[in-house]
Amino acid sequence: MKQQLLPTSILSIAIVLAGYFISQTYIKGKKLERTVLVKGLAEREVTADIATWPLELTVSGNDLAQLQQTLQRQTKMLQDFFTEKSYTDEELRIGAPTIQDNRALLYGGQSNYNQDRYIAKVEFTLRTTKLMNLNEAMYQIPNLVGRGLIIGSKNTWQPVQYAYTKLNEIKPEMIEEATKNGREAAEKFARDSGSKVGKLKRANQGYFSITDLDQNSGIVKKVRVVSTLEFYLED
Repeated sequence: MKQQLLPTSILSIAIVLAGYFISQTYIKGKKLERTVLVKGLAEREVTADIATWPLELTVSGNDLAQLQQTLQRQTKMLQDFFTEKSYTDEELRIGAPTIQDNRALLYGGQSNYNQDRYIAKVEFTLRTTKLMNLNEAMYQIPNLVGRGLIIGSKNTWQPVQYAYTKLNEIKPEMIEEATKNGREAAEKFARDSGSKVGKLKRANQGYFSITDLDQNSGIVKKVRVVSTLEFYLED
């Protein structure tokens, strides 16, 4: 009888010990899984480095031959204006002219029409990095209007569109700043909970956004990135 109890007792003790060690391993493992999830923010104000200015030249008249001559002459005037500002043909793109017959648009082909029959338009698109020259050109463009040119911007709310193209140059520093700010937030949480911040478990860089600093001026941009960071917590 005693010989039968001995193996049973040994098996029971082994099961108890195995359960103990398994439970201890589970507890230690759970301690390692204590983490805190935070957001790290980085923002910067930058100046746009490229601008796009879409313009439209309009000419009207009743004689097609004369309209064509006027359109060619005024197109040359506007082109010369930008050439004097040191803009090249690569920066200034001139589109093909379009001509609209207003009389043909009237219902029934009415002949009683007191406006110019033909309206011709040519699109100009200036895309440049010479922003100081661009400001000078914008101030002087009314001089051409005084010489008989009808010039308008295709974007009435924001005539010039500004863009920032050097994001890759500031990305590493901004990611480092966002990570630093995220760790500071994690450390504050850890102090409040009586813990310490350990190693970084995982990080999600998030996405960069570039927006106008305000709605009145697009030349100054705000670059923003939000990183999601998860840190281990230690006792």
